[in-house]
Amino acid sequence: MTAQLLFIIFIAIIVFNFVFDLVLNHINAKHYKDAIPPELEGIYDDEEYIKSQDYKQTNYKFGLIQSIFSFVVLLLFIFLNGFKLLDGFSHQSSNNSIVVSLLFFGFIFIANTLVSIPFSYYHNFVIEERFGFNKMTKSLFVKDFFKSLFLSIILGGSVLTAILWFHQLFPQKFWLYAWAFMCVFSILMNLFYTSVIVPLFNKLAPLKEGELKNTLQKFAKKVQFKIDEIFIIDGSKRSTKANAYFSGFGNKKKVVLYDTLLNDLSNEEIAAVLAHEVGHYKKKHIVYNLVLSLLLTGFTLYILSLFINNPILAQAFGISEANFHIGTIVFAILYTPISVVTRLLMNILSRKFEYQADNYAKQFGYSDKLINALKKLSKSSFSNLTPHKFYVFMHYSHPTLLQRFTNLKQ
Repeated sequence: MTAQLLFIIFIAIIVFNFVFDLVLNHINAKHYKDAIPPELEGIYDDEEYIKSQDYKQTNYKFGLIQSIFSFVVLLLFIFLNGFKLLDGFSHQSSNNSIVVSLLFFGFIFIANTLVSIPFSYYHNFVIEERFGFNKMTKSLFVKDFFKSLFLSIILGGSVLTAILWFHQLFPQKFWLYAWAFMCVFSILMNLFYTSVIVPLFNKLAPLKEGELKNTLQKFAKKVQFKIDEIFIIDGSKRSTKANAYFSGFGNKKKVVLYDTLLNDLSNEEIAAVLAHEVGHYKKKHIVYNLVLSLLLTGFTLYILSLFINNPILAQAFGISEANFHIGTIVFAILYTPISVVTRLLMNILSRKFEYQADNYAKQFGYSDKLINALKKLSKSSFSNLTPHKFYVFMHYSHPTLLQRFTNLKQ
């Protein structure tokens, strides 16, 4: 394969991926105004449903503008020899290959971050504000930005430096050492995310003694599920949307409930949500997802190792010698078709796991309560009740509300 042919394939993949997403999003958007399925009637009144349709249409148009902008900028950067110029600048700044790659990726990261700020600001303070979801102040937006930037530089930079170091020491087998490092890093993040990362952005307070805590602990005890701690997180300072999640595993499991969830759901409905999450643990979905994620990381790193030292990857962008950062950029695009397939398979498995977790809650008599909770959560976030089937197949990690309703009622 010649460098010129590889460049053509590279551009073709970018264009095809953009057009495919464009068409799929358009097909899905055409169903925004479909009538609510009879099984889900009562979630909205007529005025609320019109507002929810307007919200989805507004986000669709905004996402379309953002994706077109990103697509055009990327093509311009490629055809104006942006990667070659940036590679040259990085090499002029240092003779150390690790520093060169860090400068190269760092510049791309900073450029992407700066470009994303106006879009993020508009989404929060115009779209989300217009529909009553945004509770974030401008000062909090700035604080979140710099905190996220700091974490990305520290954590992302550390991971990237480690991988570059492994590549320098073990050019052919670096993927094995990088994979081992990523496995340890992922497990540590799972264990300490809630206790270390979350407090940088939110306040976590133990759930106070009372009826809700008694209800949750009673269910946990009934199913022999040890909960280390139950926390309330101040999600309402950013959005009215509700959520809940688990973190950790083994004997260090933490339940985190958004304060907005407590306002929207009854105690029994929150217990139904807990029962669903416990189902994930009882069915070992957390372990399966972690193992599959680590296996996929290893597979990706292995494929990267086969390409990374190929000079044709660099020559496709007019660079004479192969290097890690150019090889990674080209590989990331060439890997897109494989990533689409792996993401699709992971989504199929995830939807299966969601059904199993729902069924676990159902066997303890929480079917109706879970349905009520899901309806309220869908209403509070204006989620799409009528998505296109193919869009669901390609992108949804959870079954639709209608599919979950049908399953829980069987």
